[in-house]
Amino acid sequence: MKKLIPILLSIFISSSTFAQHYGNALGLRLGNSNLNRTVGLSYQHRIQKNITLEGILQSDFARNTTAHLLIEQHRPILSKRLNYYYGTGLSLGSEESFLKNEQNKTIVHTYGNSTVGVDFILGLEFTVLKTVVSFDYKPNVNLTGRSEFFRGQAGFTARMVITKSKEQKRKQRQKAKAKRKASGESFSDRFNSLFKPSN
Repeated sequence: MKKLIPILLSIFISSSTFAQHYGNALGLRLGNSNLNRTVGLSYQHRIQKNITLEGILQSDFARNTTAHLLIEQHRPILSKRLNYYYGTGLSLGSEESFLKNEQNKTIVHTYGNSTVGVDFILGLEFTVLKTVVSFDYKPNVNLTGRSEFFRGQAGFTARMVITKSKEQKRKQRQKAKAKRKASGESFSDRFNSLFKPSN
């Protein structure tokens, strides 16, 4: 056991610089709350090292359809293939609402409410065979359009990797190189031109 601990620590330290094994991924998300079950699409795109944007479009095909945009920070657990992540974002949608009247013990049920809210997310993901499998909890705080202030949703998502992280980095380097070549001068040339005397 004493020999195993240093090995695990070295694996964790060596993998701490990699918190994702993909550049972008698209797939299916199943959501579950005490109100309904939803089916939707999820798309994740890495925008910086260990940071992704996730777009979710989901519906229960009855009275609730929502769109979500989240920014997420990824952290490795022993390997770049296993991560936990957390983040926040905004949501828009058309949702049903339940307003309780404590005086006469009634509930007013409305639907088709245009809603705006703030999302939070905490999840765990695993990448294997070009597939990203994740479990998350996504609470939503309503800003307008719904009587309930808070709703929580648990989700299971399976995404196919479209671009691996190495491929994405290579494409970004190629674009940057092509852009520099198209401009006809290097950064050092542009920098030096700042100090040249004007005629």
